[in-house]
Amino acid sequence: MVSFATEQPFRGMTREMSKMIDQLQRGYFGFSPGEIWQPAVNLYETDTAYLVCVDLAGVEKSRIDIELTDHQLTIRGNRPVPTLENASGVESVESHPPQPLKCRVHLMEIDHGNFARTVEVPVNVSRDRIEATFRNGMLWIELPKR
Repeated sequence: MVSFATEQPFRGMTREMSKMIDQLQRGYFGFSPGEIWQPAVNLYETDTAYLVCVDLAGVEKSRIDIELTDHQLTIRGNRPVPTLENASGVESVESHPPQPLKCRVHLMEIDHGNFARTVEVPVNVSRDRIEATFRNGMLWIELPKR
């Protein structure tokens, strides 16, 4: 069962308006070279822990760094530009590695490149028992309570 913390009125609308303004500022392709993007995060709390879920679809596990400093949990990494390497649907063989398709971009909304996201965490976190798992493009960080 999931229960929601008290939510401010119109918070969803505020978030959507913020996204629209951000897209207008970034231009048609939704990407500015050198820009650091922020992945979406969900925060949960159980009786024994705080759970942080980070949407990192397309990011390799080895390209994710997690750091807890004071009361700040920071997740950093890099996601490459998504490419369709083999449009025919036939698996490539080792003698013929997949080649990126030549294509013209009409719309680019999926953030790529370097990312960073910082989340403030409560003081009662047991730092020596923090665990992280990565499955199906979602990074789950469990912050046990003291």
